[in-house]
Amino acid sequence: MKRAALTVLIILIADQLLKINIKLNFEINDSVTLIPGAFELAFIENPGMAFGLKLPDPWGKIALTSFRMVAVGVIYVYLKRVIKEGSHKGFVTCVAMILAGAIGNIIDSLCYGVLFTQSTARKVATWAFGDAEGYAPVFKGEVVDMLHITLHWPSWASGMGLTGEIFPPIFNIADAAISIGVIWIIIRQRKYFRAKSVDEGGAKDTPEMVENASNDEVTNTVS
Repeated sequence: MKRAALTVLIILIADQLLKINIKLNFEINDSVTLIPGAFELAFIENPGMAFGLKLPDPWGKIALTSFRMVAVGVIYVYLKRVIKEGSHKGFVTCVAMILAGAIGNIIDSLCYGVLFTQSTARKVATWAFGDAEGYAPVFKGEVVDMLHITLHWPSWASGMGLTGEIFPPIFNIADAAISIGVIWIIIRQRKYFRAKSVDEGGAKDTPEMVENASNDEVTNTVS
């Protein structure tokens, strides 16, 4: 449990520190190149689901945030179960990453509207203390995104209809944690679930064990 808790804590701290830094220092659509032609920080706010999709107002945002909270509860219960069952440590870490990512984006939706003033293309947000007011009520905050991969398809790929950026969506650390956790489970599923199956069913007979058993049987028959 300590390993999973540490994973969740590290991801949440990194995610929130970067989001708060971006929120308090960037105007909407501001960007800073970190690796020329490959990676940059580009500030946008996501009003709803992934890729800018959203449910209709006035209850869409509340419904989405509520659903995310229920999902976090389900993932947390599942994480406790796989830890108790002694599942592969790598699998436990992946589930912890997914949980941390889900919590990270919930914090934005739940709290950012009352913690910060509105970010605009001409104004950097501030803490909503004193005379400053938050830009939205509880449950209706927007998710802060900033990670942008700017790699482009090579020119020869245009013949296959591949042009522009390889991965245009702008995302955050929480999104990355969820994606990496899910993808790594898919890649390593044979190892993760085979290990669990062996633990539940007991150790399988090795060729050496089978051979020794056969030899013992022959010896007993001759005797």
